[in-house]
Amino acid sequence: MAVSLEKIQKLREETMASMADVKKALDEAQGDEEKALFILKKQGKIIAEKKSSRETNAGIVASYVHQNGRIGVLIEVRCETDFVAKNTEFQALVHDLTLHIAAMKPEYVRQEDVPQAAIDAEKKVFEAQTDEMKGKPADVIEKIIEGKLKKYFDDVCLLNQPFVKDDSKTVRDRITECVAKVGENIDVSRFVRFEV
Repeated sequence: MAVSLEKIQKLREETMASMADVKKALDEAQGDEEKALFILKKQGKIIAEKKSSRETNAGIVASYVHQNGRIGVLIEVRCETDFVAKNTEFQALVHDLTLHIAAMKPEYVRQEDVPQAAIDAEKKVFEAQTDEMKGKPADVIEKIIEGKLKKYFDDVCLLNQPFVKDDSKTVRDRITECVAKVGENIDVSRFVRFEV
């Protein structure tokens, strides 16, 4: 089945993937744009995973102050080259991240950043809550605590949070999409959120 040039151009603009990748995805999806988009997104995640080990020696520091002047965010987001740091796609991502941090109040960038003392304190609270479930098997109680701990990480870790502009994906997914578009590793190094 021949794929029209219009379909290729439309998907290319939407995904920023190469013409060859778009044509290949459309051929694989037998011309179905939705299936091709899914294929390209899946490939984008694979590309992002491959790039995640590459060093990020460039990037930008950005700020956001909410219009009432009572909330501010300062963030450092790194990429591999100055070329990408100046890219509008990358800068839009960084702006979205500052808005997200202002709205959602994450405390840490990633799960590994959460201090063990904070994790232990949360576990104690969860264990106290499960005391009322005495008589349940230990493995069931352990799974309940694991689930509550996962929810805790989803609440306090930036990369785990549902993205404020589209809660069907996480912040990590939003970053992965940008990695696929710009072709470089992107890393949120740190952020600070201020509120009066």
